[in-house]
Amino acid sequence: MSTEALTQMLRITQKQNVADDIAFFELRRADGGDLPPFSAGGHITLRIPNGDLRKYSLCNDPDERDRYCIAVKRDAFGRGGSMNLVDAAREGDDIAVSEPRNDFELVAAPQYLFIAGGIGITPILSMIRHLRATGQGKFKLIYLTRSGQTTAFLDELKQPEFRGMVTIHHDEGNIENALDLWPVLEKPGMAHLYCCGPRGLMQAVRDMTGHWSSARVHFEDFTPAGAMTKPDDVAFNVQLARSGATYAVPVGKTILEVLRANGHEVPSSCESGTCGSCRTKLLAGEVDHRDLALADYEKADSLMVCVSRGLSDITLDL
Repeated sequence: MSTEALTQMLRITQKQNVADDIAFFELRRADGGDLPPFSAGGHITLRIPNGDLRKYSLCNDPDERDRYCIAVKRDAFGRGGSMNLVDAAREGDDIAVSEPRNDFELVAAPQYLFIAGGIGITPILSMIRHLRATGQGKFKLIYLTRSGQTTAFLDELKQPEFRGMVTIHHDEGNIENALDLWPVLEKPGMAHLYCCGPRGLMQAVRDMTGHWSSARVHFEDFTPAGAMTKPDDVAFNVQLARSGATYAVPVGKTILEVLRANGHEVPSSCESGTCGSCRTKLLAGEVDHRDLALADYEKADSLMVCVSRGLSDITLDL
């Protein structure tokens, strides 16, 4: 998995709980100087205390040049990174950080619809802060969480200035209490949609926006391809039509990883199937599409090689 170079040592100047199992971190330069700029929706990569690398969305206003702010959910069922950062990192610690990068860019639009699930609020909160500071575009936010106690930034988003723009829905852990998003997504209008949250939520939103222009639907997801492995995955072959080369793609490896290992440069960025950078033309074969970037009508002749797998041997226009 590619990652950004860790070019800065920043200090944790603030750490506090902002909801159950969610910690807020403020990062600054030790000398108080300016940091490399970021844009709304951007993220940074951190080397967490156990040495692993993890990506986290920035949630503060991009106009703030003196700090980076992130909020991290301590996920006991994840890969262990969030637990290590929340449990082991302390105020005053120095931590290696990359320069900001953005695979979830806020494009200019007359209006925006934001859908956030749980900790997926972080990049969207940065977007909202940017829009309010600049007066660019109207927005509506639908923020879905389990309960009030697990909702980060709840007090801020319940302030009077957000009345009519923010809907906060708690399902109390009961799927029967889930908010029906179809009335909101049925008519695309002119809005650009930004969605971040659990993979199940994003897949549901992707399914309900098949009639939207894919250029107006945007997702952010840091789930690595390896975490999307299914019990029934099988090995398959990928043939490159231009060179005639054929490579085996084993279980646990992505097409992108195999191509790179054999000296082929393929554009990529997020490597979680959301940004669309690695879109590749499919010439033959059946594909298990695991991305959130392609509309249904695009899947017949394209795939995202960072996450999707062959259900048979496949041929690519490479």
